[in-house]
Amino acid sequence: MPELPEVETVCAGLHDLVVGQQIVDVRVYESRLRYPVPMELADVLSGETVVSLRRRAKYLLMDIGPQVVILHLGMSGSLRWVSDGQTPQKHDHVDIVFSGGCLRFHDPRRFGLIVLAPPPVEQHRLLAHLGPEPLSDDFDGQWLFEKSRGRRIAIKSLLMENRVVVGVGNIYANESLFLSGMAPKKTSGELTDQQCVILVDKIKKVLAEAIKAGGTTLQDFVNGHGQPGYFQQKLYVYGRDEQPCLICGTMIERCRIGQRSTFYCPECQKLE
Repeated sequence: MPELPEVETVCAGLHDLVVGQQIVDVRVYESRLRYPVPMELADVLSGETVVSLRRRAKYLLMDIGPQVVILHLGMSGSLRWVSDGQTPQKHDHVDIVFSGGCLRFHDPRRFGLIVLAPPPVEQHRLLAHLGPEPLSDDFDGQWLFEKSRGRRIAIKSLLMENRVVVGVGNIYANESLFLSGMAPKKTSGELTDQQCVILVDKIKKVLAEAIKAGGTTLQDFVNGHGQPGYFQQKLYVYGRDEQPCLICGTMIERCRIGQRSTFYCPECQKLE
C-alpha cells in the first residue's frame, strides 16, 4: 500500500502540472471503486480550475473552489500524468483531463476512492477523526506520551492508529522502532517520556528521508511520472527476515502484530 512518503511524492510531482490549470473533461471508465465514483464528477469538475493539490494523511486533496476532490490510492493504486489520447489500459479507471495532458487513476484492486466534498474538507467523515501529521510540530514526544498512557497494545500498533498520528504505516513503523532500539511488542503504556521523544525523532527522520528518496517501491508504487521510489535501498528490517542485521549481524526475525507483518532485530530491539 502506498504510505505517506509515497503519497507525498505523488503530490509534489503533480502539483505544478495541475495547480492553476483548467479541467477540460473527466472520463470515467470504471466507477466501482471502494465507493462508487460520483455520477456527477464530470459535470462538477469540467471547466473548473485547480486551486491547490495537497496531502492529508494518505489522502490527496484537489481543491477546485466549490468542491474538493478526495483521492486515495488504496492498496495498489497510482495517479499518473499521461498525455491525453494515450489509450487507457486495464485497471485505468478515471481520467481528469487538462489541455496539456491528464491525470490517470489506475487501481488493479479497486480499493482506492475518488469522492467529492464541500469545503472545509477537514470536516468530511474520512478526515475529521485524523490525528496530527507526523512531520508537524503538533506531533511531538509529549503528544505521544499522553496518547500512550494506559494503553496495553503494542507500541507498533499504537503508531499505526490514525487518531494518534497519521501516515506511519507498516514499513516506517518497523524502521522507526528499529532506529529507536525499541521492540515492536513493547507495551505502549510502559513508554517513558524520554523514549517517546526518541521515537518521535526517529519517525520524523525516517519519513523525511523516505520522502527525499521518492518513497519505497516494494510492489506497485510509482510516482506521478511512473517512476519508482528508492528508499527500499535503505531499509534496516522491513522485509529482511532471516537476513543479518546491518548493525549487529543477528538474524532479523518476523512476527505478526495487529495482523501485520512485523520485522525486528532481537538484539538491537529489547523489550526492556
